[in-house]
Amino acid sequence: MECLIGQVQVFAFNFAPRGWVPCHGQLLPISENSALFALVGTTYGGDGRSTFAVPKLADLAPGLGYYIASQGSFPARA
Repeated sequence: MECLIGQVQVFAFNFAPRGWVPCHGQLLPISENSALFALVGTTYGGDGRSTFAVPKLADLAPGLGYYIASQGSFPARA
């Protein structure tokens, strides 16, 4: 599935597909996710030097999984 990095998607299962990260508010290393960090920054947390956080969306709809794309196409600027 081709997607844009930083795209948030809802899936009706409880595992992250390849190239997607669960939106549980966890910290991720910038060194392994530099493209996603370039888009998200420290909006949701992290120190901005070695870590950043993804949004915490798990409480919005119990039973559904929210995931953010960490791989795919980098969005074009208008």
